Amino acid sequence: MSGGQYSAFEDIAVIEALRTPWSDLNGPLAQVSPIDLGIKVGRAVLARAALDPTAVDGVFAGSMAQASFDAYMLPRHIGLYSGVPQQVPALAVQRICGTGLELLRQGAMHLQCGGQLALCVGSESMSRNPIASYEHRAGFRLGAPVGFRDFLWEALLDPAPGVDMIATAERLAREYGISREQVDIYALDSHQRALLARDSGWLAEEIVAVGNERFELDGYQARGIELPRRVTEVTQDTHPRPTDAEALARLNAIHPGGVQTAGNSCAVVDGAAAALVGRASDCTKPPLALLRASSVVGVAPEIMGIGPAPAIQLLLQRSGLGLNDIGLLEINEAQGAQVLAVSQALELDPTCLNQRGGSIALGHPLAATGLRLVMTLARQLRDTNRRYGIAAACIGGGQGMALLIENPGYQA
Repeated sequence: MSGGQYSAFEDIAVIEALRTPWSDLNGPLAQVSPIDLGIKVGRAVLARAALDPTAVDGVFAGSMAQASFDAYMLPRHIGLYSGVPQQVPALAVQRICGTGLELLRQGAMHLQCGGQLALCVGSESMSRNPIASYEHRAGFRLGAPVGFRDFLWEALLDPAPGVDMIATAERLAREYGISREQVDIYALDSHQRALLARDSGWLAEEIVAVGNERFELDGYQARGIELPRRVTEVTQDTHPRPTDAEALARLNAIHPGGVQTAGNSCAVVDGAAAALVGRASDCTKPPLALLRASSVVGVAPEIMGIGPAPAIQLLLQRSGLGLNDIGLLEINEAQGAQVLAVSQALELDPTCLNQRGGSIALGHPLAATGLRLVMTLARQLRDTNRRYGIAAACIGGGQGMALLIENPGYQA
């Protein structure tokens, strides 16, 4: 493939990663600023890795929506309140649904340019997406339309092809001959896998509980997290739930005659995730994963959901690997038909895909999802003694991104 961007990495490791619980839209994390969620996971990942925050020399953070009035300061404040030295700069990263993957790519590039340790944080409050107007700075004219609209809903529309994100999945369903029943079956499987992973305690290892907390910074205003009354702590993902084929089949399609419903599309949730990227040769204990390569490609906006397929193809081609070398894959479940189309295009073995459930069941806090994909994938590779894994996501506007990771403890 001649298009796209490919980067190979040497001696780069994801040292540690974790996340908050994913909390349903307007759930217990709904009024928490994404900056404070980011500070929470930033502090927690450093503590888990037993690393001094002063060792961090690069901060990379992402959040899609302007979910607070101080949103411009999100990367900087996450770094400062996580204990990173003032002289260390911070960068905002934005690749929509691929932001979490891009954060790791930026962290790896930072190390290749001479850095030593990068703090990468993706944080998203979907609940705090604003009701906004971009038209009334000069006031309101008599009789003119009032332009306040729901940012969370309107941002789903791509005005270039004139379609929303669900419609892009519907186009893929028609192109690949994917039926409503197939999409519902896939969604049911996602829910069942996620429930098993949550209720067995498997997911607990990657989650830090969120409670009421105060973040102090000498010489500056304190920040913190304040949960709703009668909620003292959020400890696990709230969206996975028991369901069955009949319940999913009763849901109305979002577009008439379509295959996508609220039950087989990604859940809307709040949450944050963080990872530390450093040199594998500096690790005193096995890191979570070795970061080997990344790829990013562009695709037609009207079928943006197919993006992971060419991104994975480019990643494999340039890395000199075949699909048979890849033990497991985590591909973001933006919509059920979208994942099935990617799987069909690549002729994937379904037993190697999203074995712990995906965003249909768990939810998709945009900037944080890529980090979750990688940490979940890395833990599965470790548990099953597989060598290579790929995490990938489609990206609104017509892109796909993929990361190749290696299990540092793999034994042939």
